[in-house]
Amino acid sequence: MTFITRFAPSPTGPLHLGHAYSALLAFDMARAVQGRFLLRIEDTDAARCTPAFEAQTYDDLAWLGLTWETPVLRQSDTTAAYDAAITQLGDMGLLYPCSCTRGDIRRAVSAPQEGTPLLGPDGLVYPGICRHRAWQDRTDTDAVRLNMAKALNSLEDIPQYIETGCHPALRLTRAQLEQEIGDVVLARRDTKTAAYHLSVVVDDAAQGITHVIRGEDLASATPIHVLLQTLLGLPTPIYHHHRLIRDAAGKRLAKRDDARAIALYRAEGATPADIRAMVGL
Repeated sequence: MTFITRFAPSPTGPLHLGHAYSALLAFDMARAVQGRFLLRIEDTDAARCTPAFEAQTYDDLAWLGLTWETPVLRQSDTTAAYDAAITQLGDMGLLYPCSCTRGDIRRAVSAPQEGTPLLGPDGLVYPGICRHRAWQDRTDTDAVRLNMAKALNSLEDIPQYIETGCHPALRLTRAQLEQEIGDVVLARRDTKTAAYHLSVVVDDAAQGITHVIRGEDLASATPIHVLLQTLLGLPTPIYHHHRLIRDAAGKRLAKRDDARAIALYRAEGATPADIRAMVGL
């Protein structure tokens, strides 16, 4: 089996040292076994993604010494594949429309009888307010949620996965998926686009990804992705969640932290070797 991995940034800001580490690590791991390194542009957030940031992404990665196959998969060009996945899951009876706002969810989980609100990979675990709604009643202003209980009932076994990184594989159980993750959003109500959990699963399958290399902050989302892969009949890659690059206070870097942008280091005279040393490579 050929080792195939990817780096999948969103062009919503300049790449920083954390992106450099993730991209370089994936590139190095693929090159070490004569594998393939792919690039994917996750640009479904039309309000924040810009051509300028996308161009800067290519420029920064090339400067670091990375090469990748073309054409590059861009999520804005593959929306039909996400729609097809939604249709497939809807036809299986596993989806329902949801009109809830974040405020609705906060108020519901904060009711005294609900106890302490549970936090999952997407924040507050959804309390099922719209779970009674029929999939056929979906409107253009609704989000789309996965009915976790029905999804699990449709499977003979709870799917598992292999982890090779710094974060141990989570032993997936029905209780964990229902209570700690719940009915996740697969299509957003504000932009009508596929949510991250669905798009990443569809894209990884389309690109033939065998090894997903990404930060440990996404490890908690892996059970969702493995479940969706199983429901959609897609292969499950091997996962490698790596450590995060943090600032002096121990906080993980974000795109708004321009002080650690790769472009700024470049402007100050740093070399690709300097960047590798900064991130521990």
